[in-house]
Amino acid sequence: MGPLHGIRVVEFAGIGPGPMAAMLLADLGASVIRLDRPAAVEAAARSARPHMSAGRPVMGVDLKSQDGQARARELVQAADVLLEGFRPGAMERRGLGPDTCLDLNPRLVYARMTGWGQNGPLASVAGHDMNYIALNGALHSIGRSGGPPVPPVNLLGDFGGGAMFVVTGILSALVERQSSGRGQVVDAAMVDGSALLMSMVYEDRGRGGWSDERGTNYLDTGAPWYDVYECADGRHVSVGCIEPQFYAAFLEGLGLSGADLPDQWDQENWPVLRERFAEVLRTRTRDEWAEVFGDTEACVQPILSMAEAPDHPHIRARGSVVRKDGSLYPGPAPRFDRTPGRATRDPEFPEPSVAEVLAEWGLDAGAS
Repeated sequence: MGPLHGIRVVEFAGIGPGPMAAMLLADLGASVIRLDRPAAVEAAARSARPHMSAGRPVMGVDLKSQDGQARARELVQAADVLLEGFRPGAMERRGLGPDTCLDLNPRLVYARMTGWGQNGPLASVAGHDMNYIALNGALHSIGRSGGPPVPPVNLLGDFGGGAMFVVTGILSALVERQSSGRGQVVDAAMVDGSALLMSMVYEDRGRGGWSDERGTNYLDTGAPWYDVYECADGRHVSVGCIEPQFYAAFLEGLGLSGADLPDQWDQENWPVLRERFAEVLRTRTRDEWAEVFGDTEACVQPILSMAEAPDHPHIRARGSVVRKDGSLYPGPAPRFDRTPGRATRDPEFPEPSVAEVLAEWGLDAGAS
Protein backbone atom coordinates (compact mmCIF):
# COMPACT_ATOMS: atom_id res chain seq x y z
CA MET A 1 0.00 0.00 0.00
CA GLY A 2 2.91 2.36 0.66
CA PRO A 3 3.41 4.71 3.64
CA LEU A 4 1.55 7.55 1.87
CA HIS A 5 -1.56 5.50 1.17
CA GLY A 6 -4.58 7.77 1.61
CA ILE A 7 -2.73 10.98 0.70
CA ARG A 8 -4.21 12.71 -2.34
CA VAL A 9 -2.04 14.83 -4.63
CA VAL A 10 -3.08 17.04 -7.53
CA GLU A 11 -0.09 17.72 -9.79
CA PHE A 12 -0.08 20.53 -12.32
CA ALA A 13 2.00 19.19 -15.20
CA GLY A 14 5.49 20.58 -15.60
CA ILE A 15 8.99 19.38 -16.42
CA GLY A 16 12.00 18.18 -14.43
CA PRO A 17 11.75 18.18 -10.64
CA GLY A 18 7.95 18.52 -10.40
CA PRO A 19 7.18 15.29 -12.27
CA MET A 20 10.01 13.52 -10.40
CA ALA A 21 8.53 14.61 -7.07
CA ALA A 22 5.04 13.48 -8.10
CA MET A 23 6.43 10.13 -9.24
CA LEU A 24 8.19 9.67 -5.89
CA LEU A 25 4.97 10.42 -4.03
CA ALA A 26 3.14 7.87 -6.19
CA ASP A 27 5.91 5.32 -5.53
CA LEU A 28 5.32 5.86 -1.82
CA GLY A 29 1.62 5.09 -2.18
CA ALA A 30 -0.01 8.49 -2.64
CA SER A 31 -2.95 8.81 -5.00
CA VAL A 32 -1.77 11.33 -7.59
CA ILE A 33 -3.66 12.83 -10.52
CA ARG A 34 -1.81 14.94 -13.07
CA LEU A 35 -3.55 17.90 -14.73
CA ASP A 36 -2.37 18.94 -18.18
CA ARG A 37 -3.65 20.79 -21.22
CA PRO A 38 -6.10 18.65 -23.23
CA ALA A 39 -3.87 18.92 -26.31
CA ALA A 40 -0.88 17.63 -24.34
CA VAL A 41 -2.89 14.64 -23.12
CA GLU A 42 -3.97 13.80 -26.67
CA ALA A 43 -0.38 14.13 -27.96
CA ALA A 44 0.90 11.85 -25.19
CA ALA A 45 -1.72 9.24 -26.07
CA ARG A 46 -0.45 9.18 -29.67
CA SER A 47 3.26 8.96 -28.83
CA ALA A 48 5.69 8.56 -25.95
CA ARG A 49 4.49 9.78 -22.58
CA PRO A 50 6.15 12.76 -20.89
CA HIS A 51 9.20 12.21 -18.69
CA MET A 52 8.51 10.63 -15.31
CA SER A 53 4.74 10.43 -15.74
CA ALA A 54 4.50 6.89 -14.38
CA GLY A 55 2.08 5.88 -11.68
CA ARG A 56 -0.63 8.47 -12.11
CA PRO A 57 -3.30 9.18 -14.70
CA VAL A 58 -3.39 12.43 -16.66
CA MET A 59 -6.54 14.52 -16.89
CA GLY A 60 -6.92 17.10 -19.62
CA VAL A 61 -8.12 20.40 -18.11
CA ASP A 62 -8.39 23.75 -19.86
CA LEU A 63 -7.76 26.19 -17.05
CA LYS A 64 -8.87 29.09 -19.25
CA SER A 65 -12.40 27.72 -19.37
CA GLN A 66 -15.07 27.87 -16.65
CA ASP A 67 -15.44 24.08 -16.70
CA GLY A 68 -11.69 23.60 -16.35
CA GLN A 69 -11.50 26.05 -13.46
CA ALA A 70 -14.39 24.32 -11.74
CA ARG A 71 -12.79 20.89 -12.15
CA ALA A 72 -9.44 22.12 -10.81
CA ARG A 73 -11.07 23.71 -7.78
CA GLU A 74 -13.04 20.55 -7.10
CA LEU A 75 -9.79 18.55 -7.06
CA VAL A 76 -8.07 21.12 -4.85
CA GLN A 77 -10.89 20.86 -2.31
CA ALA A 78 -10.45 17.08 -2.14
CA ALA A 79 -6.64 17.00 -2.15
CA ASP A 80 -4.06 16.91 0.60
CA VAL A 81 -1.29 18.30 -1.60
CA LEU A 82 -1.11 20.61 -4.61
CA LEU A 83 2.18 20.44 -6.52
CA GLU A 84 3.03 23.06 -9.15
CA GLY A 85 6.22 24.07 -10.91
CA PHE A 86 5.42 27.29 -12.78
CA ARG A 87 7.14 30.65 -12.53
CA PRO A 88 5.93 32.85 -9.66
CA GLY A 89 2.54 34.37 -10.38
CA ALA A 90 1.47 31.84 -13.00
CA MET A 91 -0.93 29.97 -10.71
CA GLU A 92 -2.32 33.26 -9.41
CA ARG A 93 -3.09 34.32 -12.99
CA ARG A 94 -4.98 31.05 -13.42
CA GLY A 95 -7.07 31.87 -10.36
CA LEU A 96 -5.45 29.04 -8.41
CA GLY A 97 -2.91 30.82 -6.24
CA PRO A 98 -2.23 29.79 -2.63
CA ASP A 99 -4.67 32.24 -1.08
CA THR A 100 -7.54 31.01 -3.24
CA CYS A 101 -6.72 27.33 -2.79
CA LEU A 102 -6.17 27.55 0.97
CA ASP A 103 -9.51 29.32 1.27
CA LEU A 104 -11.08 26.38 -0.57
CA ASN A 105 -9.14 23.84 1.50
CA PRO A 106 -7.42 25.13 4.67
CA ARG A 107 -5.68 21.75 5.17
CA LEU A 108 -3.99 21.86 1.76
CA VAL A 109 -0.21 21.64 1.47
CA TYR A 110 0.55 23.94 -1.46
CA ALA A 111 3.99 22.99 -2.84
CA ARG A 112 5.73 25.35 -5.25
CA MET A 113 8.73 23.95 -7.14
CA THR A 114 10.83 26.56 -8.93
CA GLY A 115 14.43 27.26 -9.89
CA TRP A 116 14.93 30.62 -8.21
CA GLY A 117 12.17 30.58 -5.58
CA GLN A 118 9.12 32.77 -5.08
CA ASN A 119 11.09 35.97 -4.40
CA GLY A 120 14.46 37.54 -5.14
CA PRO A 121 15.82 39.45 -8.15
CA LEU A 122 15.81 36.38 -10.43
CA ALA A 123 12.49 34.89 -9.31
CA SER A 124 10.77 35.45 -12.67
CA VAL A 125 13.80 34.77 -14.89
CA ALA A 126 14.03 31.60 -17.00
CA GLY A 127 16.65 29.00 -16.12
CA HIS A 128 17.60 25.36 -16.06
CA ASP A 129 19.50 23.06 -13.71
CA MET A 130 23.01 24.30 -14.47
CA ASN A 131 21.97 27.96 -14.11
CA TYR A 132 20.75 27.38 -10.56
CA ILE A 133 23.86 25.49 -9.44
CA ALA A 134 26.05 28.09 -11.17
CA LEU A 135 25.18 30.84 -8.67
CA ASN A 136 25.58 28.98 -5.37
CA GLY A 137 29.10 27.60 -5.82
CA ALA A 138 28.09 24.05 -6.65
CA LEU A 139 28.89 23.97 -10.36
CA HIS A 140 32.20 25.79 -9.87
CA SER A 141 33.30 22.95 -7.59
CA ILE A 142 32.77 20.13 -10.09
CA GLY A 143 35.53 19.41 -12.58
CA ARG A 144 39.20 18.68 -12.92
CA SER A 145 42.12 20.97 -12.21
CA GLY A 146 42.83 23.23 -15.15
CA GLY A 147 39.52 22.36 -16.82
CA PRO A 148 36.09 23.99 -16.93
CA PRO A 149 33.23 23.19 -14.57
CA VAL A 150 31.39 20.01 -15.59
CA PRO A 151 27.57 19.93 -15.31
CA PRO A 152 26.60 16.74 -13.40
CA VAL A 153 23.83 15.87 -15.89
CA ASN A 154 20.81 17.46 -14.15
CA LEU A 155 21.11 15.47 -10.94
CA LEU A 156 22.22 18.26 -8.62
CA GLY A 157 19.79 21.08 -9.42
CA ASP A 158 16.65 19.43 -10.78
CA PHE A 159 16.56 16.28 -8.73
CA GLY A 160 18.88 16.54 -5.71
CA GLY A 161 18.24 20.20 -4.97
CA GLY A 162 14.73 20.28 -6.43
CA ALA A 163 12.59 17.15 -6.34
CA MET A 164 14.06 15.77 -3.11
CA PHE A 165 13.60 19.05 -1.27
CA VAL A 166 10.04 19.67 -2.42
CA VAL A 167 9.15 16.12 -1.31
CA THR A 168 10.85 16.81 2.03
CA GLY A 169 8.83 20.00 2.33
CA ILE A 170 5.56 18.24 1.47
CA LEU A 171 6.13 15.45 3.96
CA SER A 172 7.17 17.92 6.69
CA ALA A 173 4.06 20.04 6.12
CA LEU A 174 1.85 16.93 6.24
CA VAL A 175 3.39 15.97 9.60
CA GLU A 176 2.93 19.50 10.98
CA ARG A 177 -0.69 19.47 9.81
CA GLN A 178 -1.40 16.61 12.18
CA SER A 179 -0.98 18.96 15.14
CA SER A 180 -2.14 22.28 13.68
CA GLY A 181 -4.88 21.02 11.38
CA ARG A 182 -3.73 23.58 8.82
CA GLY A 183 -1.93 23.40 5.51
CA GLN A 184 0.73 25.81 4.33
CA VAL A 185 2.78 26.92 1.33
CA VAL A 186 6.08 25.13 0.62
CA ASP A 187 8.55 27.28 -1.36
CA ALA A 188 11.10 24.83 -2.77
CA ALA A 189 13.80 26.35 -4.99
CA MET A 190 16.53 24.46 -6.78
CA VAL A 191 19.01 27.25 -6.04
CA ASP A 192 18.33 26.77 -2.30
CA GLY A 193 18.29 22.97 -2.22
CA SER A 194 21.47 22.52 -4.22
CA ALA A 195 23.19 25.13 -2.02
CA LEU A 196 22.20 23.14 1.06
CA LEU A 197 23.66 20.00 -0.52
CA MET A 198 26.98 21.89 -0.49
CA SER A 199 26.90 22.23 3.31
CA MET A 200 29.88 19.96 4.00
CA VAL A 201 31.97 21.62 1.30
CA TYR A 202 31.18 25.09 2.64
CA GLU A 203 32.08 23.90 6.14
CA ASP A 204 35.38 22.46 4.89
CA ARG A 205 36.12 25.73 3.11
CA GLY A 206 35.41 27.67 6.30
CA ARG A 207 37.97 25.55 8.14
CA GLY A 208 40.57 26.06 5.45
CA GLY A 209 40.21 22.48 4.26
CA TRP A 210 38.78 23.22 0.82
CA SER A 211 40.16 25.41 -1.96
CA ASP A 212 38.13 27.30 -4.55
CA GLU A 213 40.65 25.98 -7.07
CA ARG A 214 38.70 23.20 -8.75
CA GLY A 215 40.14 19.67 -8.84
CA THR A 216 42.63 20.17 -6.03
CA ASN A 217 40.62 18.93 -3.06
CA TYR A 218 40.08 15.53 -1.52
CA LEU A 219 36.62 14.91 -3.02
CA ASP A 220 36.83 16.65 -6.40
CA THR A 221 39.43 14.43 -8.15
CA GLY A 222 42.29 16.35 -6.55
CA ALA A 223 43.26 13.40 -4.37
CA PRO A 224 44.67 10.38 -6.26
CA TRP A 225 42.86 8.01 -3.92
CA TYR A 226 39.46 9.54 -4.69
CA ASP A 227 39.18 9.47 -8.46
CA VAL A 228 38.40 7.33 -11.50
CA TYR A 229 41.04 5.43 -13.45
CA GLU A 230 41.20 3.93 -16.90
CA CYS A 231 41.92 0.22 -17.17
CA ALA A 232 43.55 -1.89 -19.89
CA ASP A 233 40.28 -2.23 -21.83
CA GLY A 234 39.47 1.50 -21.84
CA ARG A 235 36.82 1.11 -19.16
CA HIS A 236 37.11 2.59 -15.70
CA VAL A 237 37.08 1.87 -11.97
CA SER A 238 36.14 4.17 -9.11
CA VAL A 239 38.60 4.53 -6.23
CA GLY A 240 37.42 6.11 -2.96
CA CYS A 241 39.76 4.88 -0.22
CA ILE A 242 39.84 7.91 2.10
CA GLU A 243 40.36 6.24 5.49
CA PRO A 244 43.79 4.73 6.21
CA GLN A 245 42.59 1.14 6.53
CA PHE A 246 40.82 1.37 3.16
CA TYR A 247 43.84 3.01 1.58
CA ALA A 248 46.04 0.18 2.89
CA ALA A 249 43.67 -2.38 1.34
CA PHE A 250 43.83 -0.50 -1.96
CA LEU A 251 47.62 -0.53 -2.00
CA GLU A 252 47.61 -4.23 -1.16
CA GLY A 253 45.29 -4.96 -4.07
CA LEU A 254 47.59 -3.05 -6.40
CA GLY A 255 50.62 -4.91 -5.10
CA LEU A 256 52.22 -1.70 -3.82
CA SER A 257 53.92 -0.97 -0.52
CA GLY A 258 53.13 2.18 1.39
CA ALA A 259 56.76 2.31 2.51
CA ASP A 260 57.82 2.94 -1.08
CA LEU A 261 55.33 5.73 -1.70
CA PRO A 262 54.75 9.27 -0.43
CA ASP A 263 52.35 9.67 2.48
CA GLN A 264 48.66 9.47 1.52
CA TRP A 265 47.94 13.05 2.65
CA ASP A 266 51.14 14.60 1.30
CA GLN A 267 49.39 16.87 -1.17
CA GLU A 268 52.61 18.01 -2.84
CA ASN A 269 53.26 14.43 -3.90
CA TRP A 270 49.73 13.58 -5.01
CA PRO A 271 50.86 13.72 -8.68
CA VAL A 272 53.45 11.01 -7.88
CA LEU A 273 50.80 8.77 -6.33
CA ARG A 274 48.37 9.41 -9.19
CA GLU A 275 50.92 8.43 -11.82
CA ARG A 276 51.81 5.24 -9.97
CA PHE A 277 48.19 4.22 -9.43
CA ALA A 278 47.29 4.94 -13.05
CA GLU A 279 50.25 2.91 -14.27
CA VAL A 280 49.25 -0.17 -12.28
CA LEU A 281 45.52 0.10 -12.99
CA ARG A 282 46.20 0.18 -16.73
CA THR A 283 47.71 -3.32 -16.54
CA ARG A 284 44.35 -5.13 -16.13
CA THR A 285 40.84 -4.78 -17.43
CA ARG A 286 38.05 -3.22 -15.43
CA ASP A 287 36.46 -6.56 -14.67
CA GLU A 288 39.78 -8.12 -13.69
CA TRP A 289 40.24 -5.34 -11.14
CA ALA A 290 36.67 -5.84 -9.95
CA GLU A 291 37.56 -9.46 -9.25
CA VAL A 292 40.82 -8.51 -7.51
CA PHE A 293 39.11 -6.10 -5.15
CA GLY A 294 35.83 -8.03 -4.90
CA ASP A 295 34.33 -7.46 -1.48
CA THR A 296 37.58 -6.13 0.04
CA GLU A 297 37.67 -2.95 2.10
CA ALA A 298 39.55 -1.05 -0.62
CA CYS A 299 36.52 0.97 -1.75
CA VAL A 300 37.10 0.13 -5.41
CA GLN A 301 34.18 -0.61 -7.73
CA PRO A 302 33.80 -0.90 -11.51
CA ILE A 303 32.04 1.97 -13.29
CA LEU A 304 29.07 0.39 -15.04
CA SER A 305 26.95 1.75 -17.85
CA MET A 306 23.18 1.96 -17.50
CA ALA A 307 22.96 -1.09 -19.77
CA GLU A 308 25.28 -3.06 -17.47
CA ALA A 309 24.01 -1.91 -14.07
CA PRO A 310 20.92 -4.18 -13.73
CA ASP A 311 23.09 -7.29 -14.10
CA HIS A 312 25.45 -6.52 -11.21
CA PRO A 313 24.70 -8.97 -8.38
CA HIS A 314 24.15 -6.28 -5.76
CA ILE A 315 22.01 -4.07 -7.99
CA ARG A 316 20.00 -7.13 -9.02
CA ALA A 317 19.57 -8.33 -5.42
CA ARG A 318 18.35 -4.91 -4.28
CA GLY A 319 16.30 -4.17 -7.39
CA SER A 320 18.02 -0.79 -7.53
CA VAL A 321 17.79 -0.85 -11.32
CA VAL A 322 15.48 -3.36 -12.99
CA ARG A 323 15.56 -4.85 -16.48
CA LYS A 324 12.14 -6.15 -17.47
CA ASP A 325 10.48 -6.81 -20.83
CA GLY A 326 13.10 -4.74 -22.62
CA SER A 327 12.73 -1.79 -20.25
CA LEU A 328 15.21 -0.42 -17.71
CA TYR A 329 13.91 1.48 -14.70
CA PRO A 330 15.04 2.30 -11.15
CA GLY A 331 13.28 0.56 -8.29
CA PRO A 332 11.48 2.49 -5.53
CA ALA A 333 13.48 4.09 -2.72
CA PRO A 334 13.70 4.22 0.22
CA ARG A 335 12.52 0.81 1.46
CA PHE A 336 9.94 0.17 4.18
CA ASP A 337 9.48 -3.08 6.09
CA ARG A 338 5.73 -2.80 6.77
CA THR A 339 4.43 -0.55 4.02
CA PRO A 340 6.61 -1.07 0.95
CA GLY A 341 6.38 1.36 -1.92
CA ARG A 342 5.66 0.36 -5.49
CA ALA A 343 7.65 0.53 -8.70
CA THR A 344 5.34 2.74 -10.74
CA ARG A 345 7.75 2.45 -13.68
CA ASP A 346 7.19 -1.30 -13.94
CA PRO A 347 5.59 -1.94 -17.38
CA GLU A 348 3.15 -4.27 -15.67
CA PHE A 349 2.16 -1.76 -13.01
CA PRO A 350 -1.65 -1.30 -13.21
CA GLU A 351 -1.85 2.46 -13.50
CA PRO A 352 -5.26 3.69 -12.33
CA SER A 353 -7.54 5.54 -14.71
CA VAL A 354 -8.78 9.08 -14.16
CA ALA A 355 -12.21 7.70 -13.33
CA GLU A 356 -10.76 5.33 -10.73
CA VAL A 357 -8.82 8.10 -8.99
CA LEU A 358 -11.80 10.45 -8.99
CA ALA A 359 -13.99 7.71 -7.52
CA GLU A 360 -11.37 7.06 -4.84
CA TRP A 361 -11.45 10.78 -4.02
CA GLY A 362 -15.25 10.74 -3.86
CA LEU A 363 -15.65 12.83 -7.02
CA ASP A 364 -17.78 12.35 -10.12
CA ALA A 365 -15.82 11.61 -13.31
CA GLY A 366 -18.31 13.69 -15.28
CA ALA A 367 -17.12 14.42 -18.80
CA SER A 368 -13.50 13.66 -17.90
